[in-house]
Amino acid sequence: MADAAVTVPRQERIGIFRVLEATVIPALWLLTRIDREGTANIPREGGFVITPNHTSNLDPIIVGAAVYKGGRSPHFLGKASLWNVPVVRALLRATRQIPVYRGAVTRENDPLRSAMEAVREGRGVIVYPEGTLTRDPGLWPMRGKTGAVRLAIATGVPLIPAAQWGTERLLPPYARFIHPIPRKRIVVRFGAPIDLSAYADRPLDGKTLMEATDLVMSAITALVAELRSATPPATYWDPADHGQTEFGRP
Repeated sequence: MADAAVTVPRQERIGIFRVLEATVIPALWLLTRIDREGTANIPREGGFVITPNHTSNLDPIIVGAAVYKGGRSPHFLGKASLWNVPVVRALLRATRQIPVYRGAVTRENDPLRSAMEAVREGRGVIVYPEGTLTRDPGLWPMRGKTGAVRLAIATGVPLIPAAQWGTERLLPPYARFIHPIPRKRIVVRFGAPIDLSAYADRPLDGKTLMEATDLVMSAITALVAELRSATPPATYWDPADHGQTEFGRP
Protein backbone atom coordinates (compact mmCIF):
# COMPACT_ATOMS: atom_id res chain seq x y z
CA MET A 1 0.00 0.00 0.00
CA ALA A 2 1.32 3.44 -0.91
CA ASP A 3 2.05 5.89 1.87
CA ALA A 4 -0.31 8.80 2.35
CA ALA A 5 0.76 12.25 1.23
CA VAL A 6 3.04 14.02 3.68
CA THR A 7 2.95 17.74 4.39
CA VAL A 8 6.29 19.13 3.23
CA PRO A 9 7.92 21.41 5.83
CA ARG A 10 7.63 25.09 4.93
CA GLN A 11 11.39 25.58 4.71
CA GLU A 12 11.56 22.86 2.06
CA ARG A 13 8.69 24.23 -0.05
CA ILE A 14 10.20 27.57 -0.99
CA GLY A 15 11.75 28.84 -4.20
CA ILE A 16 12.46 26.58 -7.13
CA PHE A 17 11.08 23.47 -5.42
CA ARG A 18 7.61 25.02 -5.38
CA VAL A 19 7.90 25.66 -9.10
CA LEU A 20 8.94 22.05 -9.71
CA GLU A 21 6.14 20.81 -7.49
CA ALA A 22 3.64 22.66 -9.67
CA THR A 23 5.12 21.57 -13.02
CA VAL A 24 7.25 18.43 -12.97
CA ILE A 25 5.20 16.36 -10.53
CA PRO A 26 1.87 16.82 -12.38
CA ALA A 27 3.63 15.85 -15.62
CA LEU A 28 4.98 12.71 -13.94
CA TRP A 29 1.47 11.72 -12.88
CA LEU A 30 0.45 11.68 -16.55
CA LEU A 31 3.15 9.10 -17.34
CA THR A 32 3.37 7.15 -14.11
CA ARG A 33 1.69 6.08 -10.94
CA ILE A 34 4.33 6.37 -8.24
CA ASP A 35 3.64 4.40 -5.08
CA ARG A 36 5.77 5.50 -2.14
CA GLU A 37 6.41 3.07 0.68
CA GLY A 38 8.35 3.51 3.91
CA THR A 39 8.43 7.32 3.80
CA ALA A 40 8.22 7.30 7.62
CA ASN A 41 11.90 6.23 7.44
CA ILE A 42 12.86 9.61 5.95
CA PRO A 43 13.87 11.91 8.83
CA ARG A 44 11.50 14.84 9.33
CA GLU A 45 14.44 17.14 10.09
CA GLY A 46 18.23 17.18 9.98
CA GLY A 47 20.65 15.79 7.44
CA PHE A 48 20.47 12.29 6.00
CA VAL A 49 21.74 10.10 3.17
CA ILE A 50 19.53 7.99 0.89
CA THR A 51 21.05 5.23 -1.24
CA PRO A 52 18.80 3.93 -4.07
CA ASN A 53 19.44 1.36 -6.78
CA HIS A 54 19.94 2.70 -10.31
CA THR A 55 18.30 1.21 -13.42
CA SER A 56 17.26 4.20 -15.55
CA ASN A 57 18.39 7.74 -16.33
CA LEU A 58 14.98 8.87 -15.05
CA ASP A 59 15.66 7.48 -11.58
CA PRO A 60 16.70 10.84 -10.04
CA ILE A 61 13.42 12.45 -11.14
CA ILE A 62 11.33 9.57 -9.78
CA VAL A 63 13.25 9.20 -6.52
CA GLY A 64 13.48 12.97 -6.13
CA ALA A 65 9.71 13.29 -6.46
CA ALA A 66 9.19 10.47 -3.95
CA VAL A 67 11.55 12.08 -1.43
CA TYR A 68 9.89 15.46 -1.87
CA LYS A 69 6.39 14.04 -1.47
CA GLY A 70 7.77 12.21 1.56
CA GLY A 71 8.45 15.53 3.21
CA ARG A 72 12.00 16.59 2.28
CA SER A 73 13.73 18.31 -0.61
CA PRO A 74 16.18 16.09 -2.55
CA HIS A 75 19.81 16.94 -3.28
CA PHE A 76 21.73 14.64 -5.62
CA LEU A 77 25.33 13.98 -6.50
CA GLY A 78 25.23 14.23 -10.31
CA LYS A 79 27.78 14.02 -13.11
CA ALA A 80 29.41 17.40 -13.70
CA SER A 81 28.73 17.31 -17.46
CA LEU A 82 25.09 18.19 -16.70
CA TRP A 83 26.31 21.59 -15.49
CA ASN A 84 27.52 22.31 -19.06
CA VAL A 85 23.94 22.68 -20.31
CA PRO A 86 22.87 26.31 -19.60
CA VAL A 87 19.20 25.76 -18.66
CA VAL A 88 19.96 22.56 -16.77
CA ARG A 89 22.88 24.26 -15.00
CA ALA A 90 20.60 27.04 -13.76
CA LEU A 91 18.10 24.50 -12.42
CA LEU A 92 20.79 22.39 -10.74
CA ARG A 93 22.31 25.43 -9.08
CA ALA A 94 18.93 26.75 -7.94
CA THR A 95 18.11 23.41 -6.29
CA ARG A 96 21.63 23.12 -4.83
CA GLN A 97 22.58 19.84 -6.47
CA ILE A 98 26.18 18.61 -6.15
CA PRO A 99 28.41 18.03 -9.22
CA VAL A 100 30.68 14.98 -9.41
CA TYR A 101 33.80 15.48 -11.52
CA ARG A 102 35.57 12.61 -13.19
CA GLY A 103 39.32 12.45 -12.69
CA ALA A 104 41.44 14.16 -10.04
CA VAL A 105 39.62 15.57 -7.02
CA THR A 106 40.68 18.93 -5.61
CA ARG A 107 39.35 21.01 -2.73
CA GLU A 108 37.30 23.04 -5.22
CA ASN A 109 35.69 20.02 -6.91
CA ASP A 110 35.43 17.49 -4.09
CA PRO A 111 31.84 16.14 -4.19
CA LEU A 112 32.22 14.29 -0.88
CA ARG A 113 33.25 17.49 0.88
CA SER A 114 30.30 19.33 -0.66
CA ALA A 115 27.94 16.52 0.36
CA MET A 116 29.26 16.63 3.93
CA GLU A 117 28.57 20.36 4.06
CA ALA A 118 25.05 19.73 2.77
CA VAL A 119 24.10 17.13 5.39
CA ARG A 120 25.69 19.17 8.16
CA GLU A 121 23.45 22.04 7.07
CA GLY A 122 20.50 19.70 7.59
CA ARG A 123 19.86 18.77 3.97
CA GLY A 124 19.17 15.31 2.57
CA VAL A 125 21.60 13.93 -0.01
CA ILE A 126 20.78 11.09 -2.40
CA VAL A 127 23.81 9.03 -3.42
CA TYR A 128 23.71 6.20 -5.97
CA PRO A 129 26.28 3.83 -4.45
CA GLU A 130 26.76 1.96 -7.73
CA GLY A 131 28.05 5.20 -9.26
CA THR A 132 26.25 4.61 -12.56
CA LEU A 133 23.42 2.59 -14.09
CA THR A 134 23.74 -1.04 -13.11
CA ARG A 135 25.56 -3.25 -15.61
CA ASP A 136 23.92 -6.38 -14.21
CA PRO A 137 22.03 -8.07 -17.10
CA GLY A 138 19.04 -8.65 -14.82
CA LEU A 139 19.13 -5.04 -13.55
CA TRP A 140 19.99 -6.12 -10.01
CA PRO A 141 22.19 -3.81 -7.90
CA MET A 142 25.86 -4.32 -8.72
CA ARG A 143 29.06 -3.77 -6.76
CA GLY A 144 28.87 -0.58 -4.72
CA LYS A 145 31.33 2.24 -4.17
CA THR A 146 32.25 3.61 -0.75
CA GLY A 147 31.23 7.28 -1.04
CA ALA A 148 27.83 6.92 0.63
CA VAL A 149 29.15 5.16 3.74
CA ARG A 150 32.08 7.58 3.96
CA LEU A 151 29.57 10.41 4.02
CA ALA A 152 27.25 8.82 6.58
CA ILE A 153 30.00 7.62 8.94
CA ALA A 154 31.93 10.89 8.83
CA THR A 155 28.86 13.02 9.61
CA GLY A 156 26.89 10.61 11.77
CA VAL A 157 23.65 11.19 9.84
CA PRO A 158 21.17 8.39 9.12
CA LEU A 159 21.70 6.32 5.97
CA ILE A 160 18.45 5.09 4.46
CA PRO A 161 18.56 2.34 1.81
CA ALA A 162 15.99 2.68 -0.97
CA ALA A 163 14.77 0.73 -3.96
CA GLN A 164 12.69 1.62 -6.97
CA TRP A 165 11.24 -0.64 -9.62
CA GLY A 166 9.30 0.23 -12.74
CA THR A 167 11.25 3.23 -14.02
CA GLU A 168 13.23 0.92 -16.32
CA ARG A 169 9.99 0.22 -18.23
CA LEU A 170 9.40 3.93 -18.79
CA LEU A 171 12.98 4.55 -19.92
CA PRO A 172 15.13 1.42 -20.28
CA PRO A 173 18.85 1.67 -19.46
CA TYR A 174 20.71 3.78 -22.04
CA ALA A 175 17.56 4.24 -24.14
CA ARG A 176 16.99 7.64 -25.76
CA PHE A 177 13.22 7.70 -25.75
CA ILE A 178 10.61 6.98 -23.12
CA HIS A 179 7.85 4.39 -23.49
CA PRO A 180 4.85 6.40 -22.22
CA ILE A 181 2.10 3.93 -23.13
CA PRO A 182 0.71 2.29 -21.13
CA ARG A 183 1.04 4.43 -18.02
CA LYS A 184 3.70 2.85 -15.80
CA ARG A 185 3.40 1.90 -12.15
CA ILE A 186 6.59 2.64 -10.24
CA VAL A 187 7.21 1.72 -6.62
CA VAL A 188 9.77 3.53 -4.47
CA ARG A 189 10.43 1.91 -1.11
CA PHE A 190 12.53 3.44 1.68
CA GLY A 191 14.02 1.01 4.19
CA ALA A 192 14.86 1.47 7.84
CA PRO A 193 18.10 3.40 8.53
CA ILE A 194 21.19 1.18 8.54
CA ASP A 195 23.10 1.04 11.81
CA LEU A 196 26.67 2.07 10.97
CA SER A 197 27.66 2.84 14.56
CA ALA A 198 30.02 -0.16 14.65
CA TYR A 199 32.22 1.60 12.11
CA ALA A 200 32.32 5.02 13.76
CA ASP A 201 35.43 4.32 15.85
CA ARG A 202 37.25 2.19 13.30
CA PRO A 203 39.89 3.45 10.88
CA LEU A 204 38.15 4.18 7.58
CA ASP A 205 40.46 2.04 5.52
CA GLY A 206 39.49 0.13 2.39
CA LYS A 207 38.47 -3.01 4.24
CA THR A 208 36.19 -1.17 6.67
CA LEU A 209 34.58 0.94 3.96
CA MET A 210 33.90 -2.05 1.71
CA GLU A 211 32.45 -4.01 4.63
CA ALA A 212 30.06 -1.15 5.38
CA THR A 213 29.28 -0.69 1.67
CA ASP A 214 28.42 -4.39 1.32
CA LEU A 215 26.03 -3.97 4.24
CA VAL A 216 24.32 -1.10 2.43
CA MET A 217 24.18 -2.94 -0.91
CA SER A 218 22.71 -5.98 0.83
CA ALA A 219 19.92 -3.82 2.27
CA ILE A 220 19.22 -2.20 -1.11
CA THR A 221 19.19 -5.56 -2.87
CA ALA A 222 16.78 -6.99 -0.29
CA LEU A 223 14.38 -4.11 -0.96
CA VAL A 224 14.65 -4.62 -4.74
CA ALA A 225 14.00 -8.35 -4.30
CA GLU A 226 10.86 -7.53 -2.32
CA LEU A 227 9.58 -5.20 -5.04
CA ARG A 228 10.35 -7.72 -7.79
CA SER A 229 9.23 -10.80 -5.83
CA ALA A 230 12.38 -12.44 -7.16
CA THR A 231 15.67 -13.86 -5.93
CA PRO A 232 18.82 -11.79 -6.62
CA PRO A 233 22.11 -13.27 -7.86
CA ALA A 234 24.41 -14.80 -5.27
CA THR A 235 27.17 -12.26 -6.03
CA TYR A 236 27.20 -8.65 -7.16
CA TRP A 237 27.99 -7.92 -10.78
CA ASP A 238 31.43 -6.32 -11.10
CA PRO A 239 32.03 -4.49 -14.42
CA ALA A 240 35.79 -5.12 -14.19
CA ASP A 241 35.21 -8.87 -14.21
CA HIS A 242 33.32 -8.58 -17.50
CA GLY A 243 35.57 -6.17 -19.39
CA GLN A 244 33.17 -3.26 -18.94
CA THR A 245 34.04 0.39 -18.33
CA GLU A 246 33.07 2.05 -15.07
CA PHE A 247 31.06 4.81 -16.74
CA GLY A 248 29.17 5.44 -19.96
CA ARG A 249 27.64 2.71 -22.04
CA PRO A 250 28.88 -0.79 -21.10
